[in-house]
Amino acid sequence: MIDFAIGAKPKLLSAILLALSLTSCGGGDRADSSGTGEGEVSCDGNCQAEQLNSLSVADVETVIAQAVNEAKARNAKATIAVVDRVGNVLGVYRMTDADKQLKISTTADADTAVDGGLEQLILPDGADALAAIAKAVTGAYLATEGNGFSTRTAGQIIQDHFNPGERNQPGGPLFGVQFSQLACSDFSLRDLGTGATGPGPHRSPLGLSADPGGFPLYKDGIAVGGVGVISDGFYSLDKNLLDFDTDQDELIALAASFGYQPPLNRRADQITVDGKVLRFSDVDNNQLASSPEGINNYAALTATDGSLLAVTGYITTAAIRAGTIFGQAESGIRADAGLYSGQDAFVFVDGANSNRYPPIAGSAVAEAGTAVLSVNEVQTLMTEALAVANRARAQIRQPLSTQARVTVSVVDTEGNVLAMAQTRDAPVFGIEVSLQKARTAAFFSSPDAADFLSDAGLAKTQYFNSDLTANRQINIGDYLTDLRTFTANNNALADGTAFSDRAGGNLSRPFYPDGIEENPHGPLSKPSGEWSAFSTGLQLDLVMNGIVQHLFHVLAGTSEVGQTCVGLDISDLNNVVETASSDRLANGIQIFPGSVPIYRGDVLVGGIGVSGDGVDQDDMIAFLGLHNASQLLNGSIDNAPSDIRADNLKPKGERLRFIQCPQAPFLNSDSQNVCQGK
Repeated sequence: MIDFAIGAKPKLLSAILLALSLTSCGGGDRADSSGTGEGEVSCDGNCQAEQLNSLSVADVETVIAQAVNEAKARNAKATIAVVDRVGNVLGVYRMTDADKQLKISTTADADTAVDGGLEQLILPDGADALAAIAKAVTGAYLATEGNGFSTRTAGQIIQDHFNPGERNQPGGPLFGVQFSQLACSDFSLRDLGTGATGPGPHRSPLGLSADPGGFPLYKDGIAVGGVGVISDGFYSLDKNLLDFDTDQDELIALAASFGYQPPLNRRADQITVDGKVLRFSDVDNNQLASSPEGINNYAALTATDGSLLAVTGYITTAAIRAGTIFGQAESGIRADAGLYSGQDAFVFVDGANSNRYPPIAGSAVAEAGTAVLSVNEVQTLMTEALAVANRARAQIRQPLSTQARVTVSVVDTEGNVLAMAQTRDAPVFGIEVSLQKARTAAFFSSPDAADFLSDAGLAKTQYFNSDLTANRQINIGDYLTDLRTFTANNNALADGTAFSDRAGGNLSRPFYPDGIEENPHGPLSKPSGEWSAFSTGLQLDLVMNGIVQHLFHVLAGTSEVGQTCVGLDISDLNNVVETASSDRLANGIQIFPGSVPIYRGDVLVGGIGVSGDGVDQDDMIAFLGLHNASQLLNGSIDNAPSDIRADNLKPKGERLRFIQCPQAPFLNSDSQNVCQGK
């Protein structure tokens, strides 16, 4: 991380903070209920339904003004973005003389610069707004009534070690999640182009951000959006969590969120994963150089301070707009109308309030004569998975007695979406990720996965120099070759082995086994000197062309990316060509746990993906949901037969993992080993 030593003396006294009284989600004004982050609330996922909170125009103005005032107090120049909880961009403000360019890098040391992926790219004027939006989206998408996470939290859980800086530790629990919410996704909705907000979830220009400077925004204990700040010209992450940084972006964003900070008892630093406390921020309110008080002084800003921006593809007018109410049809996420009886489910709707993904039958047949998934099978599977989630004890939420909050997706063998739904107050990031996971399991378990990856017609991944001139190209088929060599199996990805995301993720880490630095990299990852969080291997290389095409569109006016991320030839950015049938991986793949393939006997018929809580919970909900559905359906569908699961494989003498279920996973039950023998 690029650290900035800030010499300005704090002006906000701790006594002021302590004097503020704080109330629960049941009432009180905005500043008192969540303002400084020092209060506690008792929300359990139902507060939004009771209060229908959202960001008003005045709220957005206050957030921006507080950021500008802090930046001015530090003699800094910042770009600030505010979004609602489903990613509608509500305002982007650039201070006069702010750095408009952006360097993407996980290191500032040219001697140790990583070669590959998005590393070292210098994006032209306008990229500052994209970084601010990505940070704001991340703050919004990772937050719920039960947990308030930041971009610093994201950076902690996506790197090669957990915690970053601790040697020989396994990779982060959400390793790879940064390449979700992609602009090329077929799931994420796009700005209406009318100046109005619309149903989401919406895309992010750079995926989820790990760069400190993005925070969630709350009102009365309810997550309503996010704010993102970029002021240093670097889009990076903190590679060492063994110390505390004084980061300028993070300080300005913290000031921006004053009066809208998450309740203290729901912040990331009140939540543990694998016995380690998550990090919310390296700075706190008493380090601010300004004195934010939740007062709207936006009108006092002048043209000398800066101005609002329009951003192609995200906000069409240089204006401020109000956010949508999460959980209502206008947000694109609303309560289920009876498809999943008794599960307190929520579904995803379009502008006409029509369910985008009701249960449908599969349309792709894995083998001639094999019946596709029926509507009844899909609906039963979805209902049972949601039921397991509602019984499961949450990992990443407070209080500890709350249910897991997740999204469930089911696809057929070609990645067609057969159904999607979520439990109440599930984090938004998990929606698209659950679909990535379902598609990943179905794809890698398919006997024609090898043919797809090795297809000579599949477009090569284009890498770029820092000045955005073309560099080398990556042949996707090389990953298949490396996998077959690594596993000593010349038929890998063609022999019908059943892969979960946990199993495939084992092979996608920069060390194998995971975390042990002296070990070789996994065959679907990158070797030392080429791997970073911005250069992960096959995961990024499959979607790299789609990411770049969108960036060139926003920043240089070339053609916009379509709703597919894989199989794009960008040799001519004004005439992008799809070179492969890519629906099956239209929003990319995911490489952390939470999915299993679906079988009819020993024939693959689809995949189920779950995301939104701890990865063991995600694994369990997918696996047990399918098992329980099988019991109700007299075995017509089920988990993969045990003899073809990937955990039968021992590459380099180390057995792959298929799933891992948590200990004592259910509320009001002492059941153990709930996945064993199934």
